[in-house]
Amino acid sequence: MSRIDVLYAFPSTVPSTEISEWLAHFESAGADPTLYWLGATPVIAASGTAGAGPTHLTRPDATVRTTGDSRLGRRELRPGGTVVPIGPTRVGDGSIAVFAGPCAVESAEQYDTIAAIVAENGAVGLRGGAFKPRSSPYSFQGLRWAALDLLAETRRKTGLPVLAEVVEAAHVERMAAVADGLQIGARNMQNFELLKEVGAAGMPVVLKRGFGCRVDEVLAAAEYILAAGNDRIVLCERGIRTFETATRFTLDISAVALMKQRSHLPVMVDPSHSTGNPALVGPASLAGVAAGADALLVDVHTDPERALCDGNQALLPAAFRELMAQLESLAMGLGRPLAGAGRLPVPAAGIAVTA
Repeated sequence: MSRIDVLYAFPSTVPSTEISEWLAHFESAGADPTLYWLGATPVIAASGTAGAGPTHLTRPDATVRTTGDSRLGRRELRPGGTVVPIGPTRVGDGSIAVFAGPCAVESAEQYDTIAAIVAENGAVGLRGGAFKPRSSPYSFQGLRWAALDLLAETRRKTGLPVLAEVVEAAHVERMAAVADGLQIGARNMQNFELLKEVGAAGMPVVLKRGFGCRVDEVLAAAEYILAAGNDRIVLCERGIRTFETATRFTLDISAVALMKQRSHLPVMVDPSHSTGNPALVGPASLAGVAAGADALLVDVHTDPERALCDGNQALLPAAFRELMAQLESLAMGLGRPLAGAGRLPVPAAGIAVTA
């Protein structure tokens, strides 16, 4: 364990002069203090114990002994959890937020059509990749920068915030000028320079779990963003690689509950990339929400057979409509609101896989 093994979280209203006095107190005790910012919350990390401190100073809201690499993300620092605003949508406020759209932006017509459909059926955010890192160099890599204007125009038409994947540290500033939230894909979860740059940008971030990474490693990756002062992070379970070949990946439902217990950050589930099968997206979505997920990230396409990226896992509009109806029923049973439920059409029974 590092020498820095105790965290002192103070109220966001504490005067900066008092924080300076606390730092001086820890320094005089040889506790080697470091000041971090968890959003607006000042957190001092120090080694060992340094006594109670001067009595005239504001007391910490929480004092947490750290273990391993998880520090600023520990649940004990914010027992009530963190709420991450992505545009007007709030992830982690107790509601169930659904972000939906195609895996990749293919054209203005394709994106506008799908965005209008998911918006009409209750989605509160859009997904749509501009850059698509693929296993094969011969696969569609996305429209790249040409997709940004399409994302911005579709957001204007629907009023929904847009999530877009960023793949290089040098792209962060330009992507952040358009997207409402940045997504770090599974292959980049441990791209530490990218994590640092996204942290410095202060943008909302959806951090996807690498398909070969443990929960501890996901939480450690989030620390790179948190240490830069950015607490607007949504952890995303998108399936891990196991010996099972019946599905594209194995959706780790236990990780959803575990991350909710260990971290104050909200958790999203991607049922599309994890299962790779539209017939399983509905059950996986319901299971993720039942395990405590704050949000879902769902692939939807009007013509999956002709999709340029991951069409074999995308829901058709009718299937998405019925999934949203089932989610609304589940939400009522869990005592949680489904964000955007007021826009839902008359529900149909079952989850269809065809239009």
